[in-house]
Order: sequence, then structure tokens, then C-alpha cells
Amino acid sequence: MKSKKTVVIMEEPSAQDLDRIDMNILRLLQRDGRLTNADLAEKVGVSPATCHRRTQRLFDDGYVRSVRAVVDPRRIDCGALVMVGVVLDRSTPESFSQFEAAARKLSFVLDCHLVAGDFDYFLKIRLRDMSEFNRLHGEQLIALPGVRQTRTFFVIKEVVDNAPLDF
Repeated sequence: MKSKKTVVIMEEPSAQDLDRIDMNILRLLQRDGRLTNADLAEKVGVSPATCHRRTQRLFDDGYVRSVRAVVDPRRIDCGALVMVGVVLDRSTPESFSQFEAAARKLSFVLDCHLVAGDFDYFLKIRLRDMSEFNRLHGEQLIALPGVRQTRTFFVIKEVVDNAPLDF
């Protein structure tokens, strides 16, 4: 007689798994990642031990990917913000994979997004100035695998940048 095996499929945790306290912890940490556990516990109305357990679970379950400082780019001579639309010469899984692997290696690329529409990718780039962008564009960006065309957008004014998620 054959025994039946039960297969349990574990689903990714989702927002439905969180209660009001968890959501408040996420909101507060998103605004100020330097909050102490004691301050966070007080603001959400639980004990420090409970708050620590909940916060640790939020990290462990992937709701919080990392905590880091947001550095003012102008203070470190990276005041030029450039968006670059990229069109690849082919739309294949291999060409996407090669482009993405190469883009991840460029330290000046802050964000790289695969998009639908006129471009295949949008890159968000921070640099010292336009002359530095001109050099890097000619030496590195157009040399990325599969790049057929780029279109550059120099940001004149940052109206909203890296705003907290609204949930």
C-alpha cells in the first residue's frame, strides 16, 4: 500500500498577515529608522519585548529589506540627478539578463527598472555634474550589453524623492 504524501505550499507573507500594530511599526520605521525599540514600543502602545519580537518578525519575513541613512547628495558632491531611458536591440530573456547583470555593477546607477512602453529600462543616476555624466555615458552606459539607444533626462528640480510608502 502506498502512503500519501502531503505537500504544503508556504505562501509569502502579505499585508493581510499584519495587524494595526505591525502596520504602525512599519510606518514609523519608514519615517525614522533610528527610533529606539523603547520609543517605537511607546508609539505603537506595546511593551518593548513585544515590539522587539514584532519588529524582528517584520525583518525576518521580508517586510523590511534594510535600514540605512539617506545621505544628502549635494553635501557629497553628487547633486546632478539624471534619468536615462534605455532601448535594447533585442527583447529576449538573455538580453535582459545580460543588461541587468551589467547595470548592477555600475556604482553610479541608483535604480534600474524594466518598464513597458517606449523604453526597455529606466536608470536613475546620481553624479557630480553633466560633464561627468557625458564621460560615463560615452564610456560605460552605451557600452552596456545590447544597448541600441539611450535617451537622457536631466532633472531640473526634485519635487518628491524617495517618499515613504503610503499604506
